[in-house]
Amino acid sequence: MAKVFQFFKESRAELKKVVWPTKEDVFSSIKVVIISTIIMAIILGLLDVGFSALFRLIMK
Repeated sequence: MAKVFQFFKESRAELKKVVWPTKEDVFSSIKVVIISTIIMAIILGLLDVGFSALFRLIMK
């Protein structure tokens, strides 16, 4: 049982060493993720439309 308490004590000590991001850092990271996701969705949508049109031309 002493090992379990030692583990939690050491875990808590390690968590105090962590440098947590600020609110501004988190929001800027969220913006980057949302913008890059939208850009990738647009690119994949355009590729889908293009390949669909090409496939329809080939199948005619």
